[in-house]
Amino acid sequence: MNKKLAAALSGGAVLVLALSGCSDDEGDKVGDWAKTFCDQAKPQIQKRADAHQIIISTAADSKPAEIQAADSKAFQDIANADRALAKAVEGAGAPPVENGEKVQQDAIKELNATALAYEGLKKQVDALDPTNQQKFADGLQGVADGLTKIEKMDQNALSKLEEGELGQAMAKQPGCQKPTASVPPKASGSPQPGSTSDSDADTGSDSGSSDPSRKPSAKPTKSSAAPKSSATPKTEE
Repeated sequence: MNKKLAAALSGGAVLVLALSGCSDDEGDKVGDWAKTFCDQAKPQIQKRADAHQIIISTAADSKPAEIQAADSKAFQDIANADRALAKAVEGAGAPPVENGEKVQQDAIKELNATALAYEGLKKQVDALDPTNQQKFADGLQGVADGLTKIEKMDQNALSKLEEGELGQAMAKQPGCQKPTASVPPKASGSPQPGSTSDSDADTGSDSGSSDPSRKPSAKPTKSSAAPKSSATPKTEE
């Protein structure tokens, strides 16, 4: 039932800092800014990763009411994390790069917009009726569709910060590395999500190769010529 929602997450809706590979230090000011931001960002990136893992784990073998509660909390957690990331960008000040003030303001605006969008998904989930399994499944499909739209917002939120010298400096910071979700997968002897009768009805081949039982991909769907940083959410919002 929750397969397409989990598949949307597995497909790359997790916000993290998919940064360029490291290079030689090119200035203390840029490095200092990166450290200031990434130190504040680390717990929020972790929070997002945990929230996405909860959604995917709950999809495995859960009742509608359990899915509703887990998704609602996860969406709110991601929204809160995005707002905290926006504050971290604001608190770090304008990065010492060309058009730094605009880069900062754009990131703040997009992170807050993404947070608002996730709160919209929370309201959408909260409004579903878990006592009617078919209607709940149909409604959950609408949530998954909404999540797919937010994916692009997720990818763009910090994209300007991740470019050039600033992105290279951030890639060196542990706080901006890709986290591992601390929430363990739900243990179950049941078939993988999507194989039970109540989830098969509205899940077709369009879910592609995304396996909801996998940990969410921390990389955005768009590719990059530079290697991604790895240590980590992305984002996890």
